[in-house]
Amino acid sequence: MLAWLPFRPTIRMRLTLLYGGMFLMAGVVLLLLMYFFFNQALDYVAPPPLSGLTVVDRNGLATSSSQLNDLLASRHQAAANVALNTLLRKSLTMLVCLAVIAFVAGYAMAGRVLRPLGRITRTARDVASSDLHRRIELDGPDDELKELADTFDEMLDRLDRSFDSQRRFVANASHELRTPLAINRTLLEVQLSDPAASQDLQQLGKTLLATNERSEQLVEGLLLLARSENELTDRRPVELSEVATRALEQTRGEADKREVELRSKLDPAVVAGNGVLLERLALNLLQNAVRYNTAGGWIELATTAVPGGGELVVSNTGPVVPGYELEHIFEPFRRIKGADRTRSDKGVGLGLSIVRSVVRAHGGTIEATPRAGGGLTMRVRIPAP
Repeated sequence: MLAWLPFRPTIRMRLTLLYGGMFLMAGVVLLLLMYFFFNQALDYVAPPPLSGLTVVDRNGLATSSSQLNDLLASRHQAAANVALNTLLRKSLTMLVCLAVIAFVAGYAMAGRVLRPLGRITRTARDVASSDLHRRIELDGPDDELKELADTFDEMLDRLDRSFDSQRRFVANASHELRTPLAINRTLLEVQLSDPAASQDLQQLGKTLLATNERSEQLVEGLLLLARSENELTDRRPVELSEVATRALEQTRGEADKREVELRSKLDPAVVAGNGVLLERLALNLLQNAVRYNTAGGWIELATTAVPGGGELVVSNTGPVVPGYELEHIFEPFRRIKGADRTRSDKGVGLGLSIVRSVVRAHGGTIEATPRAGGGLTMRVRIPAP
């Protein structure tokens, strides 16, 4: 109903229109009643009719009482019309002035009434962006707004306890899952280092070591995925080009082994977030581009500053990716059709899922676009501090 307004129809504006409109309608009704009663009052002050009276003017013309009554009535009606018009004009002027005052007072009153709601909104925005420990703690009368603020505080308390419990669970699970895998790896490495071990035992040990390494990668990926699913509460300025440089150096050995050329164009770009998670984001994108590339292919990594933040772009050659596969590549344990699922060097299927979780935790966006000659272009945008 308020779509025609030239401004945003906020609750304050709607309350202002409601207050002013009600005053205006009450003023119009009061004006009509006053006009009606004033018109009736003029009938009581009309001159009484004359009877049996004849008036002769200086010219000798006689005027009967009926003619005098008509003359007095016409003059009274003319005076009454002038009085009513004057009353109506001045009343309308006063009504317009008072309506303006009513709208201004209504705007101020609505702002005062909605001030606690603005405090609730600001606190909710702060909680959503960074600080889950913030509370509204609204003082004042025990009305509906205070009830809303107290309910919101209770919800934040439950969420805070839930996130703390999840963080403790992830930390405990990290220790409990990594320890046996690390022990297995140590035992296998000790056994493989024994020169007296048979060839079959050596082959079995290598197979078990590869399986154990894959399990470690899976556990690390799941734990990182669990940690990065939550919104970041501690954001700091991070130079995106430095993060990309560290990820590039960690990928260079694997790229050389697979005969994939690495290219980079790293311009300064400062974003807000966690440097470790952003480095893992860039590393996962590069590793995915290396492992799903072709011999003699290339990977290009670029960072640049964009309005409102920074952008990291990873382009690579590789097999042609159908457009209908793009909506699934960020899901856990999903690979494009045709990829060999038996090879451990392709990873465990969590790389891009972790990338998406890290992007969401930073409040950014990620876009995957297939290249015409094969491969993908991954474009990540992270907000500025």
